[in-house]
Amino acid sequence: MLNLIFVEARDIPDAWFQCIYKILDEGHKYVIERGSFQGQERLEFDYITIHIKYPGVRPLTPDIPQSLGIPNPVSEEYLESYLPYLMTSSKKPNEDYTYGEYLESQIVEVIKMYKKDGYGTNQAYMTVGDPKTIYLKDPPCLRGIDTRIRYGKLHFVVYFRSWDLWNGFPANLGAIQMMKEYMASEIGVEDGEIIASSKGLHLYDYIWELAKLRTLKTPH
Repeated sequence: MLNLIFVEARDIPDAWFQCIYKILDEGHKYVIERGSFQGQERLEFDYITIHIKYPGVRPLTPDIPQSLGIPNPVSEEYLESYLPYLMTSSKKPNEDYTYGEYLESQIVEVIKMYKKDGYGTNQAYMTVGDPKTIYLKDPPCLRGIDTRIRYGKLHFVVYFRSWDLWNGFPANLGAIQMMKEYMASEIGVEDGEIIASSKGLHLYDYIWELAKLRTLKTPH
């Protein structure tokens, strides 16, 4: 049977650490037959749901004690530079897609929807990708951001089809949180929680030693 994992975290760095800790014990090890780093191994959760209660707490980046000598997977400067990729439709010549090309117009529409029609709706869902992305060598990992305003706060429910835990997780969630803060401000509500889920949250084999150093655990 599939092993469904649930993580309840205080903030994004706490969520990242808990997931790193758990995947070394509960991740499924397999050889990648198609996709990024084909032929190498991954540790991957069957399915995971992460509830982050206070995702806006700074810093948004992982907590790496200096004594460990491990470089931080994400810098605050990178999050700032990543935000346009998430929120605008501008695309570099070598990019097949950006999240922003799908999300930019939907962000505007969701803000307008809540301001014009009120908060009692389940229609404020933002889709990433289209049927043609199945033919891409590397289709989008983020596939959707659902939104909800409840108790005076804007909450996000996010789904990733595949998700690199070491680098992608903190970069994606940090930028998504900053986007959520912007949208909440535009709508006129407080910033809320994040619920993120994936059937493909993973660690590549080349990062297992760093994960062991950070958690003092040994992968199976």
